[in-house]
Amino acid sequence: MHSVFGKNLFLVAEVFKISDKGTFGEMVFNETVMQDRLTKDIYKTLKKTISNGKQLDINVANAVANAMKVWAIEKGATHFSHWFQPMTGVTAEKHDSFAVLDSENKVLHEFSGNALVKGESDASSFPSGGLRATFEARGYTAWDPTSYAFVKDGTLYIPTAFCSYSGEALDKKTPLLRSMEALDKQAKRILKLFGNENIKRVTPNVGAEQEYFLIDKEVFLKRPDLIYTGRTLFGAKPPKGQELDDHYFGLIKPRVANFMKEVDEKLWSLGVLSKTRHNETAPSQHELAVLHSSVNVASDQNQLTMELLKTIADKHGMVCLLHEKPFMRVNGSGKHNNWSLITNEGVNLFEPGETPHDNAQFLLFLMSVLKSVDEYQDLLNVSITSAGNDHRLGGNEAPPTIVSVYLGDKLMEILDAIENGTAYDDKGTQNLKVGVHVLPEFPKDTTDRNRTSPFAFTGNKFEFRMLGSSFSIAGSNIMLNTIVAEALEQFANVLEKSDNFNEDLQTLIKDTLKKHKRILFNGNNYSEEWIVEAEKRGLLNPKYTPDILPNFILEKNIKLFEKHKVLSKSEVHSRFEILASNYCNIIKIEGLTLIDITKKYVIPSVAEYQNELAKTIQNKRLLGLDLNTELEENLLNVICSLGKEVYPLLEDLKNGTKEIDNCAYVTEKMHFAKNNILFVMNALRLVIDELESNVGRKYWSLPTYMEILSSVI
Repeated sequence: MHSVFGKNLFLVAEVFKISDKGTFGEMVFNETVMQDRLTKDIYKTLKKTISNGKQLDINVANAVANAMKVWAIEKGATHFSHWFQPMTGVTAEKHDSFAVLDSENKVLHEFSGNALVKGESDASSFPSGGLRATFEARGYTAWDPTSYAFVKDGTLYIPTAFCSYSGEALDKKTPLLRSMEALDKQAKRILKLFGNENIKRVTPNVGAEQEYFLIDKEVFLKRPDLIYTGRTLFGAKPPKGQELDDHYFGLIKPRVANFMKEVDEKLWSLGVLSKTRHNETAPSQHELAVLHSSVNVASDQNQLTMELLKTIADKHGMVCLLHEKPFMRVNGSGKHNNWSLITNEGVNLFEPGETPHDNAQFLLFLMSVLKSVDEYQDLLNVSITSAGNDHRLGGNEAPPTIVSVYLGDKLMEILDAIENGTAYDDKGTQNLKVGVHVLPEFPKDTTDRNRTSPFAFTGNKFEFRMLGSSFSIAGSNIMLNTIVAEALEQFANVLEKSDNFNEDLQTLIKDTLKKHKRILFNGNNYSEEWIVEAEKRGLLNPKYTPDILPNFILEKNIKLFEKHKVLSKSEVHSRFEILASNYCNIIKIEGLTLIDITKKYVIPSVAEYQNELAKTIQNKRLLGLDLNTELEENLLNVICSLGKEVYPLLEDLKNGTKEIDNCAYVTEKMHFAKNNILFVMNALRLVIDELESNVGRKYWSLPTYMEILSSVI
């Protein structure tokens, strides 16, 4: 498997036409463009710098910057921007014009190597978790030459890292690049032991699958909760949802198909090879998947993908929802992170080969994953926890927060043989008979798919399925890269001292398997039985962000990040503070929004319907005829009874949103947000949903789930 930007793909890219509008990657300053625009010496030096991860010489930077400027202007660019990923959860950009005045006041276009390599931004305006004081404003952006620049909407975008004046990472790209270096270093130590002396680089590759909802913009604008929070804070279950499984892989509606076509064309022009598009399980839910690339490039590309989904949806009169759980009782949206390790020669280190039981190198890398996932379950949970994802995980639609690894039957048989010291009985390639005579038999995969598993081996990669749909994939891959680097380092420390490599290798694989086999589970992760079994095995099962996030700052985890130079102690604590504060702010905003909607929409709707029922009962009685009022009286009693529950909960919610700011510590504040705001919101929601089910549609002033989920026609 090669990177999306690998040499093979760009030979194909030149003939990949995007309809009649251009070619793949035409808006990217990619390898093909560099070869064409740079001298051989400059190109060779740049490639060597990128491959070896060294600092770029200023003369080379000046030459690259000039070629990039000329190319970008030809593509219609008037400005350039250092494009980075601060801890806000979205990307950031500041546009500077190429235009400058010379001594004779003539306009020239200028773009130097210094401007390419380094930019400056106001660091005090971004979350720093206490790393920077408000008056300490200076921050720097630094070019990531391994992620290609591109032109979009008249601006040259240069993917960069973002750090403070004193060097602390203020973004998600910097620690991601550091984690890649750590993993590369330790993986090469292992490969060298197996005689692979010439491997110059090992790169984690990722392919991200992105789920999202599309709803009509007019309907969206009538729901204040969607506008302010990205999710519905109430909504009665519609008569029909996803029960018939008729939306999954179903016929794509023309309006959605036109949107998807434009998204694909835009992504292709920007060098993002969007490969798959389809309807997902829930009504109005869809998925987009791209081919694999190096993880820092994949992270940039996924941020770009999320941005384009939103902006292009708006052009089509729709809104793209990336919240993990925009609709209760309807499947939420996740993001599958398909992770593998690729050498500079294109070899996938997780490729078992035809006889994986004989492939000791594969088995050792496999053991590094089992060991690291088992020992650092807490960090993997930290990487996927959020206020939004708390609603989705463990709901029979997504993996639970119990981390486990799925390997499939064949690999489990091989590992059982290794553990028991018995020979593996390879029965040869099995064929799967499809039961239709006109179709040929085809080779059976060595692993089935387990969609309930949070961390599944899928043939030559691991699919980490716990990420939320709005997440940057950087966070989870920082964790994955670092914890696997730690396991590989421990393995290398043992084997490099070995006098009998083969014997010690077998012992290491066997001992690692025995110690960490509790993390292996091939069954149904949604079942109650697994929850009981996981507890017996001693696996973690935290439910909410306030229970998960403090694990980030455990001493063992801080030492791990410091050891591999991925994050310093202060950087770990700053990220904890940012994530914890973000959780509290989101819950508070949701609480305030629900209070506002309840007072301005729900209560008036209920009161109007109550008055109408009361008038009907009164009018029937005034007529003096034998008119039955039982229906109206029963309905009025139900609504009045539910209405009585609203005010106490509303008062509790008001108090919670006021008192949360009195908490002295962020950990205390998180638990207060969960217990005194979120749980009260959940209780109030149940009452409002029941009211919605009983109030006449004419009187209910907000769009219902049925109307929202069927709004795109």
